[in-house]
Amino acid sequence: MTGKPKIGILVVAYNAETTLRGVLQRIPPAIWDKIEEVFVFDDASQDRTYETGQACKDESFGHKLHVYRNPVNLMYGGNQRRGYQYAMERGLDIAVLLHGDGQYAPEVMQNLLTPLEEGTAEAVMGSRMMVKGAALKGNMPMYKYVGNKVLTFVENSLIGAKFTEFHSGYRAYNVHALKRIPLEAMTHNWHFDTQIILELLKNGSRIKEVPIPTYYGDEICYVNGVPYALNCMREALKFALNDRWRPHPHGDPLPLAPRPQE
Repeated sequence: MTGKPKIGILVVAYNAETTLRGVLQRIPPAIWDKIEEVFVFDDASQDRTYETGQACKDESFGHKLHVYRNPVNLMYGGNQRRGYQYAMERGLDIAVLLHGDGQYAPEVMQNLLTPLEEGTAEAVMGSRMMVKGAALKGNMPMYKYVGNKVLTFVENSLIGAKFTEFHSGYRAYNVHALKRIPLEAMTHNWHFDTQIILELLKNGSRIKEVPIPTYYGDEICYVNGVPYALNCMREALKFALNDRWRPHPHGDPLPLAPRPQE
């Protein structure tokens, strides 16, 4: 194995006209320098998200920015799935998931990348719950904080894990690990993030958490909390009944660097 991993950033965006440019500008220059590209997938927004993304090509980083608009709304899971398929088609080794609404801090992205670059994990999740009290200080509403803690406890109990948070959307993945899970069979809905954790665990992939700051502003939340929680618990229960005690079909670490050409 030789060479550095090829890194891409997937920005999922829906009605993010007012926040998208700021999110892209906040990605540190050192990250822009090392990555192959940032690919924005506008999920058929009802505002000018796509046009805003295209206008950002005039920024200094514009030569690494690609903006796409889904002709129909694929929903949160479907939009992610399309982005990961794109990462595979582009031959990337690492894909970072970043939201276009500014809820997650691009400034700490290197913390998510380091375990993947060092080969100590196949997936890294940013957790707002690792630092005690940080989520509430970041204006996470109390009902969301309690719901997050309770739901994470239930999911951990069912699957035998010790994650501090299941429900952060700030993630980074080894693309080779994503190739081993059935993305096409997964939900288009909000509990896609839970499904992808469970699918990676089925394959013996190593998942690491790193602390991230919490920010809640005036962004619009499109998640219907009760169906989301029920779907997450259902997926965890299915894992507990069918997969928790099965041996992993894969246990080997996955390469990040491309194989030398013959």
